[in-house]
Amino acid sequence: MDQQSLISEFAVFLKDLAGYVVFRLNKSGLHFEKYKSVVVDALLVRRGANTPLFLHGSILGLAFSVLIAGGVLSSSTVVSGSYPGVAANPLVAGSSEDLSTSGVITSTITPVTIISDKPRDKVVEYEVESGDTVSTIAEKFGVSEETVLWENDLSSGSTIRVGQKLSILPVSGVAAKVQSGDTIYSLAKKYQANAQAIIDFPFNDIGDDFGLSSGQVLIIPDGAPPAAPKAAPTQYLASVNIPIADLGSAQFIWPVSGGISQYFAWYHPGIDITNSPGTPVRVSDSGTVVVAGWPDNYGYGNRVIVDHGNAFRTLYAHLSAIYVAPGQTVSKGDVIGAVGSTGRSSGPHLHFEVIKDGVHLNPPGVLGK
Repeated sequence: MDQQSLISEFAVFLKDLAGYVVFRLNKSGLHFEKYKSVVVDALLVRRGANTPLFLHGSILGLAFSVLIAGGVLSSSTVVSGSYPGVAANPLVAGSSEDLSTSGVITSTITPVTIISDKPRDKVVEYEVESGDTVSTIAEKFGVSEETVLWENDLSSGSTIRVGQKLSILPVSGVAAKVQSGDTIYSLAKKYQANAQAIIDFPFNDIGDDFGLSSGQVLIIPDGAPPAAPKAAPTQYLASVNIPIADLGSAQFIWPVSGGISQYFAWYHPGIDITNSPGTPVRVSDSGTVVVAGWPDNYGYGNRVIVDHGNAFRTLYAHLSAIYVAPGQTVSKGDVIGAVGSTGRSSGPHLHFEVIKDGVHLNPPGVLGK
C-alpha cells in the first residue's frame, strides 16, 4: 500500500471516530436529561421537602468516602513507611527492621527540655567566689571575657580575688554613659558597634525620635572601648641659631626601599614610599638636623628635616620613631628614624620631600638609581 492510500485510509478513520464520539455524547446527554428530571421531580415533592434529605445524604456519603480513602492511605503508609525514594520516618511508621522482626510498629521519642533563660535588663553585681576566674564568670553569665574586663577596668593580666565585686553586663559589649551632644550614630562609631544593634537592644531607653539624655547609660552590644589616644612624642624643635655646615653633595640616595603609593603633585609636594612599620629610614645626603619631632601634633606626624647646607633640604615624615636630635650632623646613609603612620596617615609609609631654595622638587628626578 502506497503512502497516498495510507493517508486516505487514516482520514476515513478520523471521520468515523469523530462521528462515533458525537453519537456517544448525544446519547449521554439524553440519559443525563432523563435522570436529571427524575432527581428534580423527587426534590420538588412537597415543595422541596426532600431537598434537606438529599443534601445531608450527599454530605454523609462524601464523608464516608474520605474516611475510606484515608484508611487506605494510612495502611499504605504503615506498610511502606514513606513515599518511594524517601527514607521512612521512624516517628510515624517505624523502621523496616521493626516490621520484619516483630510485626509491631514502635517509635521512641526522646523528650527534650528547652530552658529559656530570662534576659537580664540591667548590669548586675557579682561577688567573686573561690575558684572563679574571669573566663568562668564570663561563661556563667553568657558574655565574653573582654566584656568582664572592660566593665571592671581590668586587663588580661589582672588578678581577681574572692569577695571582689564585679559588674556584669547583660550582653557582650560595653556600657556607655551618654554625654551632651552624643547620638546613636556617634556612639556606634566611638565604640566600634552597629547603630541598629544599640536601637534594637530592648532594655535601652530610646524613644522613637532616637533622642538621648545626658547621663543616660546605654548598653552597646558587641561594642569595644575606644582606642586610647596616642601620647604625643617628645618634640624637638631646632633653634634658629644652629650653624649649618655645607655638608651635602647634592647626590641623593633613596631613604627607604619600597613602592611609590603616591606621586608628586601640586597638592602633594613629595612621594609616599610604602614599607613595613619599623623599617629603618636613612638620610639621603649628609647634613644637619634642623627639626626632629612633631611640632604641630598633626599633619606630617613625627618628622625629621635635614639641611644639607647647599640650598637643599630633605623631609622625612610619618615616622614611628626618631633617632636624631636638632643640631646633630648626619652622614649620608645614617639611620635617622623608622617607617610609621603618625599624623595624617592612612597606613605605614614614608613621606619624602626634596626642597631647593624653598621650592619642592620631584624626588625621583634627583634620587640616584
